[in-house]
Amino acid sequence: MSNTKLRSFLRQTMVFLAIFIVISWIINTFIAPKEEIAQKDGSIVFETTKNEYSKIQIVALNIENNTKTDLVIPTQCPNEPFDVFRYEKNEWTKQTSTPILDCKGIKDTIVKPSESTKVLYSNWNHDLFSKLGRFKISFKTSVDGEEKTIESGEFTIVREGIFKQLWIGLFYRPIYNGLIFLTNTLPGHPLGWAIIILTIIIRMILLAPSHKALASQKKMQDIQPKLEKIKQKYKGDQQKIAAETMLIWKESNVSPMGSCLPVLMQFPFLIAIFYVIRNGLNPDNAHLLYVNYQNFTLSDISTAFLGLNLIKPNAYILPLIVGGLQFVQMKLSMTKAVNKKDKEDKSHKKDEMATAQNMMIYLMPVMIAVFTASLPAGVGLYWGTSTLFGIIQQIFVNKGTTKPKTPGATVRVINN
Repeated sequence: MSNTKLRSFLRQTMVFLAIFIVISWIINTFIAPKEEIAQKDGSIVFETTKNEYSKIQIVALNIENNTKTDLVIPTQCPNEPFDVFRYEKNEWTKQTSTPILDCKGIKDTIVKPSESTKVLYSNWNHDLFSKLGRFKISFKTSVDGEEKTIESGEFTIVREGIFKQLWIGLFYRPIYNGLIFLTNTLPGHPLGWAIIILTIIIRMILLAPSHKALASQKKMQDIQPKLEKIKQKYKGDQQKIAAETMLIWKESNVSPMGSCLPVLMQFPFLIAIFYVIRNGLNPDNAHLLYVNYQNFTLSDISTAFLGLNLIKPNAYILPLIVGGLQFVQMKLSMTKAVNKKDKEDKSHKKDEMATAQNMMIYLMPVMIAVFTASLPAGVGLYWGTSTLFGIIQQIFVNKGTTKPKTPGATVRVINN
């Protein structure tokens, strides 16, 4: 595999891996609390997963039942799961929260002997933990027939870092408000159509950089015949090959990073819209709204869309559709012109780059499909809409290519 082809393949692979690395970092930073060694109170473990949370991190509790009987934790919906206290004016003051929640079907939590569970304050986090300071949580239960009050250790709420504040203020919050505005405006408050419209708006905002990235990628494919000729002509002279390659890049107005940087610019928007769709209906996020909508609450939003429940995962239909769209997009983006000489060469040697590209064409859609199946269907709807937009955009980029008039001629992309 030639160095240029290898760089192109590695560049595409790194962009794909970067998406998952960034998403994993966001999940670990914003969503998933890190577990620590819990402290025991008698025969029941009742402790927060961390000793320190930022204001935007979800407070969570580990509960482990080391008794011989079931531990029953009665539901208090819509109130918070356990009593929360904040240290104020030299005393512990109880904090309360009663958001508008759908409590139908919510049952008591039962922890069997030698088992454990985790309780998240997702629906109450901002109301209870928006102030900085020291906190603790407690609840009353019966242990071996004796009434006991079990308390967690103290933990602190601190201000989030500057980068998290910027990400929320510049990306997450505007996109979240856009989704709620669209949902409130559309008749029947349909979440599905709001997601589709918002996705198109975001893609239109990012149209220029994404088009530049696609056009640059296409140009890099088009100049491959020239680069191959240089490698054959100056075989063994890496310095000369590098110099001639740079000259061709300059003449063709192409940069190897041209297809990477615009894609990286899209990451904050893509990650923000991902989390907006995933967590947008949580009533605890209402404080992020710019406007207090009268006669409208998050519970009024219709989550049904074409037989899907957008707040629950769909394991079959949607992943297949999204994976299929991703396959089409990959196929279009990796299609390149093949001249007569290229066909003759392929009859004598294996096209390693084509093999690598085929691996990517089939591997990425499968990974995206699995990813879609594990998330709420609303996220899959967003991804499918975004991918369909990308397919249409790729078609226009490919149509901007002129056919070579002579064998070995390069293909050029015309940017509109």
